[in-house]
Amino acid sequence: MWQKVKVQLMLSMSFLVAVCWYCRRLYSFLAQLLKRCSIYLQRKLIRNLSVLTEVDLLGYSAREWKGETKQAKHMREAYEGLFWSYRVKYLRQVRRDNYSVLRAVLFQILSQGIPFPSWMKERDILKLPEKLLYSQGCNWIQQYSFGPERYTGPNVFGKLRKCMEALKASWAEISAIKDHEERGNLCNTLFSDESKEHKLYEAIKFIMLYEVVEAYEQIKNREEPVHNLFSLLLARDSSSDPLSFMMNHLNSIGDSICLDQVELFLLGYLLEVKIRVYRLHRFNTEEFQVNYPDEYRRDWNEISLLTEDDRYYHIPLFRL
Repeated sequence: MWQKVKVQLMLSMSFLVAVCWYCRRLYSFLAQLLKRCSIYLQRKLIRNLSVLTEVDLLGYSAREWKGETKQAKHMREAYEGLFWSYRVKYLRQVRRDNYSVLRAVLFQILSQGIPFPSWMKERDILKLPEKLLYSQGCNWIQQYSFGPERYTGPNVFGKLRKCMEALKASWAEISAIKDHEERGNLCNTLFSDESKEHKLYEAIKFIMLYEVVEAYEQIKNREEPVHNLFSLLLARDSSSDPLSFMMNHLNSIGDSICLDQVELFLLGYLLEVKIRVYRLHRFNTEEFQVNYPDEYRRDWNEISLLTEDDRYYHIPLFRL
């Protein structure tokens, strides 16, 4: 009798040991699998990020501008000037494409939790595409092109509405988050999805077009005075009216050209932010530090950019 019990106990112990060993191996396997998946997702996120994590400013300068050419020496001097005189210690690199400046501006607005501009709180931006067509008769809007996608056609209004929805929803969601780290993580996720972020930029482009149409009508009908930046923009031969502005400028932004300086004035004005740009190729001149727009209200938030060529932009980070 005792022998049978002893055998059963030994068998049970052996079974329990085997189960524990199996569970331990399974736990170890799952932990390794989870770790590998986490590393893979992190690498994928970093690889897709259009705004990279911060790097040391002078270290970046030394890597990017090696050699003793006149331009390399000038750029290193400009970066050192930023470091010592303007307290810029780090930078975040922004993807070098033709959405660069829109990306750098919008990323800072969202990551800082800057709210909607005042006019956007009073008007429903989702209705702007239809309003432009039906209220103001701009049927030429069907020639609108979505940057590198180069899409035009009868479905342009549906695509524009989706862009406006994406901008409104993303801005509202992110600006409502009070925790800085959580807001930054959400921004990193958004700016690693090319399709979603392109919708945001196209929405901003369309808002610029809408405001130019309204200013053009006010000037033509001699109504209330408009901001002088609209007069400056419409004085160009290539953008003397909203249609030429769209065809010659906006349609190519994101595809073959970036925003120029006049359009940067318009961007800051519409988003109600003061955009301070450090133009490194103009270091030691009066044009080194420029504000867009140059006239702004005191209660506007400020964001900063740096550029080496007035085409591609990065985000400077300040430290005491």
